[in-house]
Amino acid sequence: MKHGKIDYEGYFNGATADTLHNTRSATKTITALAIGVAIDTKVLPGVSAPAFAYLDDIKPANPTPLLQAITIEDLLTMSSALDCDDNSDASPGNEENMYPKPVWLRWAVDIGTRADYARDASGRGPWHYCTAGTFLLGQILQRAAKQPIDQFIIDHIFKPLGIAKWEFAKSLAGEIMTGGGLGLTTRDLGKLGWMIRSGGTPVVSTSYIHAMTTVHGHTGFPTGPNYGYLMWNRTYKTPCGTVDGWFMSGNGGNVVLVFAELDAVVVVTRTHYNSKGMHDQTIKLIEEEILPEISCQRAS
Repeated sequence: MKHGKIDYEGYFNGATADTLHNTRSATKTITALAIGVAIDTKVLPGVSAPAFAYLDDIKPANPTPLLQAITIEDLLTMSSALDCDDNSDASPGNEENMYPKPVWLRWAVDIGTRADYARDASGRGPWHYCTAGTFLLGQILQRAAKQPIDQFIIDHIFKPLGIAKWEFAKSLAGEIMTGGGLGLTTRDLGKLGWMIRSGGTPVVSTSYIHAMTTVHGHTGFPTGPNYGYLMWNRTYKTPCGTVDGWFMSGNGGNVVLVFAELDAVVVVTRTHYNSKGMHDQTIKLIEEEILPEISCQRAS
């Protein structure tokens, strides 16, 4: 998309413009947007609010001081004290341990905290990728809003953007997965990307989008992406120099990428799940095939 309009659209291997794509964790960013709406509308007081204060109806097995000190911003930035790391099979909070459970929330609040957790001078804890934390954000928000989280997202994000087709993933108990797995069309993912490019209009405040797209942590991955509020950031190579991009990213090589200085949004929907090099393939596609077409046309 350039200047708010589709510049190129292509589908392959049987997909069409109507296909609902499971972009996995790319849709974590929608949960961050929903938190922003809740803050804008005073449903939540702010990102510094204690997260577990909203989960009084389901008491954690071990309510340690570290657990009680977790804030909404800690969960948004993947820097909470939860003993949760999806990149480690040995982690008690690895998301694969959640899916077989009939009630995900019971499991998520009982993960426990990391014995070695410590905040740095800025007050931020170490970064660990944690889907359970994003699931908890959805559960927190629906309690604060007194409304099912899927309906909150539909009313405050999908309807204002004209998104009319979706498919939420659910637990056996019917809990909505706000950590990924939401099915949307490529065009509707583009609408979400363009809304972020446009500073949040008509969904959320510009100040919150600014906070979302501010670097709050460093992931330590070889490709060096940074992290905001459930959104990634990295520098891309172009024939006309480097360009900064903020993006929604998910298993399979899925990406919704915002290039503010190019006034452009790129959406790549793929199904190369759990495969080595899937994200590198998408980066190569963007840098070698897409950016050469648009990188020299800077935003006016």
